[in-house]
Amino acid sequence: MDAQALRDLQTPLKARYREAPSEALVTLKAEGRIDEANVACKVDTGKALVTAGLHPATGGSGLEACSGDMLLEALVACAGVTLKAVATALEVELRDATIRAEGELDFRGTLGVDREAPVGFRAIRLSFDLDTDAPQDKIDQLLKLTERYCVVFQSLNRTPELSVDANRRRP
Repeated sequence: MDAQALRDLQTPLKARYREAPSEALVTLKAEGRIDEANVACKVDTGKALVTAGLHPATGGSGLEACSGDMLLEALVACAGVTLKAVATALEVELRDATIRAEGELDFRGTLGVDREAPVGFRAIRLSFDLDTDAPQDKIDQLLKLTERYCVVFQSLNRTPELSVDANRRRP
């Protein structure tokens, strides 16, 4: 896809969203179901069923996907798609790009060993290895816009309003 094809694809959407902002609001959903036999949860990704389980540092076997890994994978996926879309729009030729995310967890918090230890990532680093001849100012713009428009990055960067509820199923 080239820049013009991307503009042709997105221009009518942008116009519609300017005219009717409520049409731009979409609720994305994820669903999973606990595994009856294991400490695991089967998550329907819409493309495949993924079983998430405990990380080995919390007693897991390592056979199931760790939800922390899945969060980093979602960040890499979103950043990669956003990078490619922005590069296309800016007409920056990327011959190749590798996107990496790594995050640090202190499992003392997750396991309740130390109340002062945080539960969750203390730090997440996102990096890009780019194969391009673009000048540095174009690369800087590419990264700035990728960061700005990456939904997962911005959701982590600007904590969204979160809520939790439970509904009891009746037999």
